[in-house]
Parts: sequence; structure tokens; C-alpha cells
Amino acid sequence: MGHASLSTKIDSYFLSIGLGFNPAALRKARLREIILLETASDAELADMGLDRDGILPHVFRDLLA
Repeated sequence: MGHASLSTKIDSYFLSIGLGFNPAALRKARLREIILLETASDAELADMGLDRDGILPHVFRDLLA
């Protein structure tokens, strides 16, 4: 996944949960984890109890707690 695609995916996620803004500091702080998960295989994600659609909710789960 390219950087532009990942950026769009993160923006869409924040919009979908109603934040309506792009918290750049949060994105920057968690980008490494997002990239690591995005580059994992589907089997590796499944071992962690995740699928591709669950990556961003997992990484930003504390925002919704």
C-alpha cells in the first residue's frame, strides 16, 4: 500500500468515527505500527485476531474507549 493510499485510508477512518479532523500528531505517532500491520500477511493478522479492516480501529482503539 502506498503512502498516499495509507494516508487516505487513515483520513477516511477518522471521518467514519466522527472526528472530522486529521489529528496529525496521532497519525505520526502511530504510523509505524500501522505500516507494520499493513505489511503483515492475512495469516499473521489473523493470528493477532485482526483483519485488514480492523487495523485502524486496533491502532486507535484508545480514542474510542
